[in-house]
Amino acid sequence: MIIYNVTINIDESVHDKWLLWMTEKHIPEILATGKFIKATLVKVLIVEEMGGTTYSVQYFAESAEKLEAYYEEDAPRFREEGAKLFADKMLAFRTELEVLKEFNA
Repeated sequence: MIIYNVTINIDESVHDKWLLWMTEKHIPEILATGKFIKATLVKVLIVEEMGGTTYSVQYFAESAEKLEAYYEEDAPRFREEGAKLFADKMLAFRTELEVLKEFNA
């Protein structure tokens, strides 16, 4: 299992519009590509010096190949849409994580 993690800091002036877009449009459309089996949206509780609110979206892919297919076939248009809508009001960085083992209580 591969987790594609996108961490986003969003300016307060567009926060509500961005959050609605993420939950109602962006995340559902990414899941509709069939490259991921689920997604989790979390709020980062640490206050950033730069201001704004920070979130992390974790998209779960069954394999590195599925993630690579997303990069090649889908990612450019999704990134472009976010840049057009929120421009300099949104700062994002991405990481890839490999699940080694899961533990439950």
